[in-house]
Amino acid sequence: MHLYGGTVAEAARSVGDEAFIAATERHFTKVFGGAPSAQEVHSWRRSWPSLSAILHSAGLDDLHLILEYALPATGERIDALLFGKDAEGGLCAVAIELKQWTRAQLSLARPGMVRIGERVVQHPARQVGGYVHYLQQWVNHADFPLTARGTVVLHDAGADLVAALRAPAARGPAAAYPILGCDDLTPHPSPQALAQRLGCAELTPAGSDDVESFLHAEHRPSTVLLERAGHVIEGRDAFTLIGEQDLARQEVLHAVDGARERGAKSIVVVTGGPGTGKTVIACRLLGDLCRQPHSNPRLLSPSGTLTRQLRRIVGDDAKGLIATFLDKIPAGITDDSVILLDEAHRARTYPDHQQGAFPVILGKLVERAAVTVLFLDERQIVRPTEGLTLDQLRHHAQHSGFSFAHIDLISQFRCNGSRAYQQWVDHLFRPDGTASPFEGSDYDLAVAADPEQLEHWIAGHIRGGRSARMTAGFCWPWSSPPTPPLTPEVAIAWDGPDGRRTWERPWNSRADEPAFDHPHVPPRPFWATDTGGHDQVGCIYTAQGMEYAYNAVIMGGDLVRRGEQWIAHPEESHDALLRDLPPHRYLQYALNTYRVLATRGIRGTRLYSTDDRTQDFLRTLAFPHHA
Repeated sequence: MHLYGGTVAEAARSVGDEAFIAATERHFTKVFGGAPSAQEVHSWRRSWPSLSAILHSAGLDDLHLILEYALPATGERIDALLFGKDAEGGLCAVAIELKQWTRAQLSLARPGMVRIGERVVQHPARQVGGYVHYLQQWVNHADFPLTARGTVVLHDAGADLVAALRAPAARGPAAAYPILGCDDLTPHPSPQALAQRLGCAELTPAGSDDVESFLHAEHRPSTVLLERAGHVIEGRDAFTLIGEQDLARQEVLHAVDGARERGAKSIVVVTGGPGTGKTVIACRLLGDLCRQPHSNPRLLSPSGTLTRQLRRIVGDDAKGLIATFLDKIPAGITDDSVILLDEAHRARTYPDHQQGAFPVILGKLVERAAVTVLFLDERQIVRPTEGLTLDQLRHHAQHSGFSFAHIDLISQFRCNGSRAYQQWVDHLFRPDGTASPFEGSDYDLAVAADPEQLEHWIAGHIRGGRSARMTAGFCWPWSSPPTPPLTPEVAIAWDGPDGRRTWERPWNSRADEPAFDHPHVPPRPFWATDTGGHDQVGCIYTAQGMEYAYNAVIMGGDLVRRGEQWIAHPEESHDALLRDLPPHRYLQYALNTYRVLATRGIRGTRLYSTDDRTQDFLRTLAFPHHA
């Protein structure tokens, strides 16, 4: 998808016209499903005329120009793509990243990022390098040979800013992509010299058929990309499978082979509680599938946090192979694709999964792929707009004529391998909560007296070099700005031996990228793993799917113990999607939430409730914490 295509000369006659901009806005809404931001339209007005003038002055009027080209597998958009024939007669695409910057702030500690006003963005050379890598690795070169290059055009930038941006880029792969400022973008000493700087010197016009063929080329991961990803995954200790996990992996591969032999579509569901290894199995399966010939796999998750964590482990090459699945089907899914959907219990089922209809987008994904493997724990469904059940998936397979297989994981690999603790948590967070006092000796469980005690316990483990985090139910406001400095909104008051005390801490950052001036405040996807995360309180949406050695959980007033049962108080929640539910419906989501939070710790957990009677109940089930 793109917004405009034509020769440079044709673009030059149109891009400065307000009627063209207005038409492009309407076309954007039609193509991308939403209106462009005012900031984006403003950048078009400033950059498109400048770019067309630069290309004209370089003598490139007859090359083909595409504006706002969307990369199907990642959803990113390239500002401009310039097409021509190279010296060998093959099609060449030059990706151009446009910036209107006149000043920027850089940091030696974070050479890959740049601060522009209040925004922190990726260094433009790294950005355009990612586009080139995509064109090299995702366009089917066997059917459509293509070479790709990249250039950064900062048409308003002076020499000092350009020099500052070139310095960090010169030390890595981004050095391959020129950064050009206004002094570099004039036809001096000749138009040919400018074309050379732009990476277009030898390019001759490409035929419209060649460009059209590019626009319709299949986008799927190249063999080289798959082999590289498979090799990385196979070599990672984090993806080593143990016992039952490897049996499950073999069962899935057997089901995949069977579906391929029969030529029939298949659904495979892998169920298991927290810590049974669903994510590890999914990653290892991706590595296996990447190494198979003619493979076209994807590892998807509704959790952006989990997606970012996995891509960090596997590497930047995994972008597109590992992706977040929300409300769109990833590009390049074909009838030979194997889809691995981790955290399927978080799949969006808007408007409400209890209304009976199978989710439309997920249904289309399953229909398009050869085999869909879903990793599921029904008791991790924490919102009414998310979640699937095993019965729903089995019924959908039968209704659609797909083969169906179910693999259940039992062995516990988190919580110190303690099946006793996992069973205790499972029983505790049921509506009647019939758990007996915990008597296991293989897991460190206790009830903290107050939040200060929780914090001291967490801090002690951090000082000892062990990972530790604190989480809480969504029972406090979360209205602070998305980026640091963070406001201490989780506030708890209690009566201590010396009188009334108050403890306050911030929620985790809502930003998806590191804050430029606060490097020790991790962004949301990396709260559970990066330095500084222990100073904030995590919520269900940042903790789900993650693990750490030691785990502190604060139960708020939305779930309290009265007599022999749990009572829900949705009015105590600050989650807009949940607080208006009737108590009987809210109850299961609250129980599921605290079950998830209580199973993040590998070696130990401390529990604390802000409700005195609930705190007394917890003390009857677990030892009090001793400092």
